[in-house]
Amino acid sequence: MLKKPKCPVITLEEHYWDRELAETFSGSDATRGEELIKRLYDLGELRIKEMDEAGIDIQVLSHAAPATQKLSGDGAVAFARRVNDRLAAAVARYPKRFAAFAVLPTSDPKAAADELERTVKLGFKGAMIHGLANGLFLDDPRFLPIFERAEKLDVPLYLHPSVPHPAVLEVYYKDYVKDYPSLIRAAWGYTVETATGAIRLVLSGLFDTHPKLKIILGHLGETLPFLLARIDESLSRPGHKPVKFREVFSNHFWITTSGFFSDPALLCCVMEMGVDRILFSVDWPFVANTAGTRWMESVPLSDEDKVKILGGNAKRLLRM
Repeated sequence: MLKKPKCPVITLEEHYWDRELAETFSGSDATRGEELIKRLYDLGELRIKEMDEAGIDIQVLSHAAPATQKLSGDGAVAFARRVNDRLAAAVARYPKRFAAFAVLPTSDPKAAADELERTVKLGFKGAMIHGLANGLFLDDPRFLPIFERAEKLDVPLYLHPSVPHPAVLEVYYKDYVKDYPSLIRAAWGYTVETATGAIRLVLSGLFDTHPKLKIILGHLGETLPFLLARIDESLSRPGHKPVKFREVFSNHFWITTSGFFSDPALLCCVMEMGVDRILFSVDWPFVANTAGTRWMESVPLSDEDKVKILGGNAKRLLRM
């Protein structure tokens, strides 16, 4: 059990699989070990047992990648709605232990915005979008309805990685992916793809027109807190359109610890972003709950800061 300051522990990137949606996955998206699949499908006893063993009070549940970001056609909207309704029912069975991020049918951005609003009215805390949305980065203007609605509802959008674009896979990774399959995922590919998407959102001017929009990135910000000063300095050189990259990022993004339990990396994020922007997450079941909570016992921060990271910041951001 976690030895922690007296506070609720809330984790924000804790995944599951909906059986109907998982049946649409193919290739590497569908390849998971038996124990992992058992946990992905569990929304009750096993999940709560492992939360209790690690001292976690609440999981904000989200579907694992690629979720609904590859669905298209006339049935995509109804499909996403069914997935969200089943997740809402799971949360209703354990309302003191679970909350939720919605999946969105990004192939129809207006319908996705409506689904975001419908699920927020059901108690969802926002939505999670995985990687490229139907092959496109989210700065594409067609996705504006989703961001507009998120700002109006005052809920965050969590940008989670998925496998990089096929052209990127071919050029960057094909020589090594056979021997190192995680290279295209958590080891590097996820980070590059998601960080690139976040950078594009800032450069698009989205936050100029939507000044109250809130975005969450996992994995301690996908390296961006470490790089903010260099990105900002480079983009301020002559020949660039004016952009206050570091300021915009720091004002609109929150980051989580999901699957990244490193003291040096965390302290970099605290120094760059401020402790109020950091949220505790594990990335269960891909990472064990106890790995995250045991790490938090020894991080070189004050109890006051640990209380913020472990749950206080999430309570404020998600209004829990």
